[in-house]
Amino acid sequence: MLGDDAELTAAVLAAQDGDETAFRSVYRAVHPRLLGYTRTLVGEADAEDVTSEAWLQIARDLGRFSGDADRFRGWAARIARNRALDHIRMRGRRPATVADETELTARAAESDTEGEAIEALATGTAFSLIAQLPRDQAEAVVLRVVVGLDAKSAAETLGKRPGAVRTAAHRGLKRLAELLGAEGGPAEAAGVPPARREPLGRPVAPAGPPAGVTQVRARTQKDM
Repeated sequence: MLGDDAELTAAVLAAQDGDETAFRSVYRAVHPRLLGYTRTLVGEADAEDVTSEAWLQIARDLGRFSGDADRFRGWAARIARNRALDHIRMRGRRPATVADETELTARAAESDTEGEAIEALATGTAFSLIAQLPRDQAEAVVLRVVVGLDAKSAAETLGKRPGAVRTAAHRGLKRLAELLGAEGGPAEAAGVPPARREPLGRPVAPAGPPAGVTQVRARTQKDM
C-alpha cells in the first residue's frame, strides 16, 4: 500500500513508464476515495460501473498526465466527474439544481461539530447521510475530505472559485454534523482519524483494477 504523497507520485511516474505493478498500487490507493466521490454523483447502484469507466480513461490517458500526487487526485476526480455526468445524461436525469455560491469567498471557520463530521466520514452511515446534502455541498465535502483535494484543485474539478468550494464544504460539514447528531451516533464513536490526510493505504481497497484496465495501461506506455 502507498503510505504518503511522495510514494503515490513515484508510483504514478512508474505507471507512466509501463510498470503495471505500480499502476495497481495507484489504483488501490486512489480507488476507494474516487468511488466515494462517484457515489455522491450517481448513487450506490451505478457508482462501481461509472468509476470503472473512469479508470479505463485514466489508464488510457495516463501518459499525457503531468504532476504530483495532489494533481493526480484532482485529474482523476475530474475524469470521474465527467463520466458521472455523461452517465446522468444518458439516463435522462439531471443533477439537482443548487444555488450558485461562487461569490461566497469567506474562509470557513473551524468548529468541533464539523471536526466530528470529518472523523465520521469513513463510516457507511456518514456516506449515506451525504446523499441528503445539496449536491454542491456533497461534492465539496467529498472532494476536500475524502478525495483529499485542496480548495484550488477541488475548485478546478467543479469549475468554481476556491472560496466557493470552501464555503460549500463548510456548510456541508456543518449540516452533516447536524444529521449525525440526529441519528443519535456521536461522530467520535467512529474511532477513525480525519480522512482528508489519512495515509492513502488505510481505506479498504480492491486487490486490483477492473478487468481490462491494466490491458489498456499496457498499450499506453510512453514512446509507443
